Amino acid sequence: MDGSAVAIAFKLVTKQDKTMTIQQSTIVWAFLSGLFLLWLPCDARALNPEAGLKPTIHRPNQQVESSAVVLQDLAQAEVVYLAETHDRPEDHQAQLYILQELHRLRPNLAIALEMFQRPYQPAIDRYLAGNLSEAELQSQTQYQQRWGYPWEFYAPILRFAKERKLPVVALNTPTEITRKVARTGLDSLTLAEQQWIPPKSAIRLEPEAYRQRVRQIYDEIHSGTSRSANFEKFFLAQVLWDETMADRIAFTLQKRPDSLIVVLVGQGHVLYGDGIPNRVARRTGTEGFLRRPVQQRSVLLNPPQDMQKQENPAADYFWNSHAGDRS
Repeated sequence: MDGSAVAIAFKLVTKQDKTMTIQQSTIVWAFLSGLFLLWLPCDARALNPEAGLKPTIHRPNQQVESSAVVLQDLAQAEVVYLAETHDRPEDHQAQLYILQELHRLRPNLAIALEMFQRPYQPAIDRYLAGNLSEAELQSQTQYQQRWGYPWEFYAPILRFAKERKLPVVALNTPTEITRKVARTGLDSLTLAEQQWIPPKSAIRLEPEAYRQRVRQIYDEIHSGTSRSANFEKFFLAQVLWDETMADRIAFTLQKRPDSLIVVLVGQGHVLYGDGIPNRVARRTGTEGFLRRPVQQRSVLLNPPQDMQKQENPAADYFWNSHAGDRS
């Protein structure tokens, strides 16, 4: 979706808020902020250096855990998702804090980022090697055009990776490919475009629960007037986004089997495991190269309170940077 489509979507969702349940509006917001949005303007609020340092952490059963216990558990995993709302500064501060602590516990760590698209991996590598400035990195990855959230939300994480000589992996599908698939389907892609996505056989339009959640959001955005064929292309584009990122995560784990892969990604890609985590499991688990279940953990950063109380757990942990839950 481009900026104008996003603006329209938000107007429609806001207009219908009065008729939506709290749970429905929570899921809509998580998907819009973490899954469908390619760019939204927002103010460059400064990161709070204290955010995330004294969090309240819940398991889905509302059991409160100490940060030390949670960090020890995360450090034992193979893939950890730190699921953000893109325009929330405290989420990014929490990500930096968690990364620093996980690196202390497990130095062999790689960082995978939704914020950069796959063709620009060479520019990231040049930056990490000290051959590009931050300004040059932004220019050569087309950061402002392709992501657009304030650079200072992610710059401290990139600086940390550079200082500690940690690999950084560009996860995302190129914007033009996602948009093309949403309009005309996978078969319309050229061979040159196909190199940036998984093989067609590895792109699975499942599970049904995921389709239904996306359908609910799509119908909310379009006021129930959209055609089924349009939704199917839209859903295909979202799944392509997930499958591409899952493919890159699995490849990184195969290439670096002793590493902890920490993934920074929007919450919509992580909820209930249906976006990325289950697709990573398919590639790496009993039918994949590991031949055993992959150890993954998901952390929702500052999610709404009602999401933390749902019977069906949306994640392994809920990390609240400030005292009290978000409403």
